[in-house]
Amino acid sequence: MASDRRAVVFLILYSSFLVSPALSEPQKVSLALYYEALCPFCSRFVVHSLSKVFNGDIFPIIDLRLVPFGNAHIGSNSSISCQHGSFECFLNTVEACAIYSWPNVQQHFGFIYCVERLVLENKHNEWESCFQNTGLDQQALVNCYNSGLGQEIELQYGAQTAALVPPHRYVPWVVVNGLPLYDVSSAMFVLIICLVLLCRLCCHFSVYSDYDSFVMYVCEAYEGELPNACEKLSLRTPQQIKSNSANKVRTNA
Repeated sequence: MASDRRAVVFLILYSSFLVSPALSEPQKVSLALYYEALCPFCSRFVVHSLSKVFNGDIFPIIDLRLVPFGNAHIGSNSSISCQHGSFECFLNTVEACAIYSWPNVQQHFGFIYCVERLVLENKHNEWESCFQNTGLDQQALVNCYNSGLGQEIELQYGAQTAALVPPHRYVPWVVVNGLPLYDVSSAMFVLIICLVLLCRLCCHFSVYSDYDSFVMYVCEAYEGELPNACEKLSLRTPQQIKSNSANKVRTNA
């Protein structure tokens, strides 16, 4: 009987040893980007900021999700109208199909990066060249778009964007572990400018937001051993970052 008890205890301890590392493994930090394909600030963020997470050791701790819908609106009969016109709706759907067709985030981000780089170069009509540039098979994406599946995905993205709490105020809208990165004082400053000018020049303004420091927030949110990319940063609290970025506005050059 005693030997049986010892055997049971041994099995429990041994199983605990095998299971505990998996249970204690820290969760990845959720990083979501809500954006639209022809927004110049979204393109800049994708190309010049977000792309950097793939070049260092911070990528393994990030669960990245892209939502190409932005400031679009869903109308009657599930029609979608986009801030920058019908071609933006088209590219939003193309990028939605890229995410669906190539679930691997490095693959679909590579394609989206290529498209958004062309947007910055005012060559977005050449988006199909990204198939060759990335080496990805275009048939899956084409089937997604032509079948109407891309439109259905966009409607889902629209519902996800509308369900954001708090609601998104502009794009790009970056969310880390469910918390948006933005600066209220800067947003109010831009609003005042718009009200005073009463002109369309306001579309050339973008809030200087905490999304420029999104890597810092990712590092602060991660509960495991920090990668080298985090250790090189001087980690600050969100309040410190907000106070440092107050009243700063970026213009579209």
